[in-house]
Amino acid sequence: MSLFSQLFTRLVTRTLTSTMSRSAKRTKFATTCNSPSNFDVTTTGAAFKVKRNMATDSGQREEVDMSKFRAPDVIAKKRDGQVLTTGEIQYFVKGVVEKEFQDSQIGAMLMAIFLNGMNRDETTTLTRAMRDSGSTLSFPAEWAGLVVDKHSTGGVGDKISLPLAPALAACGLKVPMISGRGLGHTGGTLDKLESIPNFSVDCTTGEMGDILGKVGCCIVGQTADIVPADKIMYGIRDVTGTVESLPLITASIVSKKASEGLSALVLDVKYGQAAFMKTLDKARDLAHSMVSASEGLGVKTVALLTRMDNPIGLTIGNGLEVWESLLCLQGEGPQDLKELVCQLGGHLLARVGTAATAAEGAERIAEKLRNGKALQKFCDMMVAQGVKQETAEALCCPGTDVFTILPRAQHVEDLCCQSSGFIQSIDALELARVSAELGAGRSKAGEAVNHAVGLQLLKTVGAKVTKGDVWVKVHHQGDCVSPNHITRLQNSLLVGGESVEVGSRVTEVIS
Repeated sequence: MSLFSQLFTRLVTRTLTSTMSRSAKRTKFATTCNSPSNFDVTTTGAAFKVKRNMATDSGQREEVDMSKFRAPDVIAKKRDGQVLTTGEIQYFVKGVVEKEFQDSQIGAMLMAIFLNGMNRDETTTLTRAMRDSGSTLSFPAEWAGLVVDKHSTGGVGDKISLPLAPALAACGLKVPMISGRGLGHTGGTLDKLESIPNFSVDCTTGEMGDILGKVGCCIVGQTADIVPADKIMYGIRDVTGTVESLPLITASIVSKKASEGLSALVLDVKYGQAAFMKTLDKARDLAHSMVSASEGLGVKTVALLTRMDNPIGLTIGNGLEVWESLLCLQGEGPQDLKELVCQLGGHLLARVGTAATAAEGAERIAEKLRNGKALQKFCDMMVAQGVKQETAEALCCPGTDVFTILPRAQHVEDLCCQSSGFIQSIDALELARVSAELGAGRSKAGEAVNHAVGLQLLKTVGAKVTKGDVWVKVHHQGDCVSPNHITRLQNSLLVGGESVEVGSRVTEVIS
């Protein structure tokens, strides 16, 4: 046994034995809860329901005798590289949520999983147990096969959800999109939408049902009763060095999406310099893991591996990205943004059977962007989520100066190319970091963001430029741009003498 393993074993033994007496308190646990308070609760909308039970996907009740498990034994079993049973995994997740496990015990288990991994069945079981740790959504029978969503592993300039959700709704699908806020260099969908005056991302499950019934899509924040196990586990992963664990990443992402009661899910798994997964191989491994777990929970799933070295589209920053999303919804805007919206949407349409092929589905999405039907859905969604009718209609009117409505930065500074040639690359990660430091992002959860600041690209990779051409506009508030920021931005642009062929961002499709 290595020195690290010996120290880890001693740490687990020392910190966990203090709670061994808890095993006497444990009683039988049914994965389908029996108390009256755990029955389906109908809220509002078209027979929209919130399930607060722990039913298995097959609908079978599965009795698990929780009294036969002890935390040190289960942790030690995974520490030694053994396969955990369904009961042991359910016991762990239940212990996390009900605070039967100490933080030190949770950290020890997470480290054991990090070091030894989980097989496919274990990962699916962990994902299911985390999903069932809180409320799940259930929809009317007539929506069967039509409830879909998308998840991105995070990128720079990634505003894809904003045009994609209404485009899917315009195709007749239901999109209960539960999104997050930005942290670090990646932007958050909720932060972008809150650039729109009065847009509310805090919707109850009943309000979600109403909006889905009337509009077909909503984009909201996660409620506290959805996958509570993940919130606890992620906070401990963050401080124990166990974030980069394939089964833990998979369970965290898929459990939240599966709680939405989805028929189908599309995953945008990004790789490259500005992505969480730096290499194609690692992105492929993550995609296979998430597709397997999601399919194991009965959700039809497909993953697209997409490049994330250069920024998506031409804007980075909250209000700026809303503006670009509106252009996309009007059938305009950058080609790479439209490609991702159409490809992701096309694969979803194919998975639910409303399109014969992904290519046919992509063309249907493109048509909704061209003919204004996706734009109308976005307008309706804004109104349903608190935006005044006249504000929503003005934002969606082609030709409107949207920055009479969206926050406008006090200053805009042009940066020029320092040499002539062809743009070889634009360092998306560095641009994102600078944008965040200007105020568009946050370094820790809970910090406020500035919705007006950010970066607006005038040139993209492959463009021929001349020395002195403006390549980026820096939107700022006057007191936050330093010489260091300017130097870093200029160094992020690589211009060379060779022409560059720009291909598709989509590298592989995994299903």
